[in-house]
Amino acid sequence: MSSAPKYTPSYDVNDYALWEGEWELWNGTAVSMSPSPFAEHGTLLVRMATAIENAVVSADCNASTLAEIDWIVSVDTVVRPDLSVVCGGPPQKHIDEPPALVVEVLSAGTRERDLSVKRELYQQYSVRWYIIVDPENSSLTVLKLDSEGTYQRVEPQAATAINICESCLLEVDLSNIFRKSSNHE
Repeated sequence: MSSAPKYTPSYDVNDYALWEGEWELWNGTAVSMSPSPFAEHGTLLVRMATAIENAVVSADCNASTLAEIDWIVSVDTVVRPDLSVVCGGPPQKHIDEPPALVVEVLSAGTRERDLSVKRELYQQYSVRWYIIVDPENSSLTVLKLDSEGTYQRVEPQAATAINICESCLLEVDLSNIFRKSSNHE
C-alpha cells in the first residue's frame, strides 16, 4: 500500500470562469450540472418565477427575480440556484451577495445536493428564504431563517407572505405551481 497522499484538485473562481458546460464550484471541488433537467423542471421553474415576479411587482419592491444566475459565494464556491431574488436591480454579471430568496426545483440529479449541501450553504450564508419545489411529490417546502440563523419550516399557503429586502412584504400565490397543463392536440 502506498503512503503517498492522494491528490485532490482544488479550483477557484478564476478556474471556474474558464470552464465550458454547466458547472458549480463547491469549496474548490468541481460539480457537474449535467445532464440538463427535463421539461417538468422547466415548467415548475417558470411557474415559480412568475409567481414571485408578480408578487415583487405587486408589492412595488426594489428587487430582481433572476433565473439560473451564478452566485459567487466565495473564492472557491460558486452555485447557480434555479431562481434567486436579490434586493435592488439585477447584477451586471453574477450575484455577489446572498440572495434574499432562493428556489431550487428538485430533479433526480440534484435532489440530494439541494436537500443537504445547498440547504446548508444557503443557511450558512444567511439566505433568508429557501423554497424547495419537489415535482416527484408535487410539494413545496418553504424554509425561513430564524433569529439564530437556522431554517424553520413555514407551512405554504395559497398566498404565502414572504418578507424580503428589509421592508418588502410579498404575497406569493403558490396555488397554481402544480396545476396540470392542458393538452392541445
